Amino acid sequence: MIAAPAVLRAQTAARVVVIGGGFGGASCARALRHADAKLDVTLVEANKTFTSCPLSNEVIAGLRDIGAQQFGYDRIVAEGVRVMLQAATAIDASGHKVTLADSTTLDYDRLVLAPGIDIDFTALQGYDEAASAVMPHAYKAGEQTLLLRKQIEAMPNGGTVAISVPANPSRCPPAPYERASLIAHYLRTRKPKSKILILDAKDSFSQQKLFEQAWQQLYPGMIERIPLSQGGRVTGVEIGTRTVITEFGNYNPDVANIIPPQKAGRIAVLAGAVDRTGWCPIDAATFASKLVPDVHVIGDACLGGGIPKSAGAAQAQGKLCAAVLARDLTARPSEPPPLTGVCYSLVAPDNAFSLSGVYQPKGDLFAEVEGAKTSPVDAPPATRAAEADAATTWFKALTHDAFG
Repeated sequence: MIAAPAVLRAQTAARVVVIGGGFGGASCARALRHADAKLDVTLVEANKTFTSCPLSNEVIAGLRDIGAQQFGYDRIVAEGVRVMLQAATAIDASGHKVTLADSTTLDYDRLVLAPGIDIDFTALQGYDEAASAVMPHAYKAGEQTLLLRKQIEAMPNGGTVAISVPANPSRCPPAPYERASLIAHYLRTRKPKSKILILDAKDSFSQQKLFEQAWQQLYPGMIERIPLSQGGRVTGVEIGTRTVITEFGNYNPDVANIIPPQKAGRIAVLAGAVDRTGWCPIDAATFASKLVPDVHVIGDACLGGGIPKSAGAAQAQGKLCAAVLARDLTARPSEPPPLTGVCYSLVAPDNAFSLSGVYQPKGDLFAEVEGAKTSPVDAPPATRAAEADAATTWFKALTHDAFG
């Protein structure tokens, strides 16, 4: 715990508690302090170190060390944000209180939930948390990332890696296809007789033409994708026999990367902010929960409509939510920043493409102001290499913006 006074100081300003120290929550907490230093801002996060999902596929492929993905909260503390390094265990919405694991309670005037995703361990037959130690999902970066990397490194030349892809909504929809690409890069250089099988619960996916073109050019014959209409949806697993079950047949890969459906993080459920979809409905203009008063939800946990569940979008939402709260709580005029989202997909260390968009509230969801901008299919190798460099620059800016 960086700062954990059991008895909080007397209220001298509006109190905002932010739960979740990822890209959305950390960015929101920092932006609130920058908007008005008098705001009493507390960031609650269960982990001392945040491990980033963006670029974690490079870790799986042996191109990056896990340490390059990890960030702490010291600089956020130095800016005047109180950081509580423990889990939030309960929320009393009527009493405006958050209870932490050590029984400390935090009073709030506004609560921001940025819990990210939880894996839905009820979605696939036979796949629970214990099963993920055998067939990792690696969709929450950290130990799972390293486990999948070790399994691929231990796989024999000529083996098969199966990746199951869930239907939308899902965190970072292009990420499984980037993962397949970078694993293929590793296999081509280390175990060239091996194959990758993508078992997909969708018929089409974002930037499909760009990925498929890259696979044909860089990894011919190595990646096979079975879409939903051809029986690609995974319905369950049998851990004892390491079997992956689909609607049309079973598979026994050497390595199984099972990415199940996801849902909003557990604290959002405890807050009463989750509906039957498993996600949090919000007022898109303010991020205010449609179910709980004085609670706002940002990042992957909310129902965002056209805006993707991505780190860049979460960070933009955190800043926009902070501007809205600063305006409401301090009565100061505020011009909310534009809500943008950009993500990069690497298909090789020197080959990438991007997708970006600008969004605005439309009812309870977000809609694109204009069509998403994506890299052209016929871009030359120099452009693809420049996009790979841009991805690294983007990541540095993203993490600096969130964690200082």
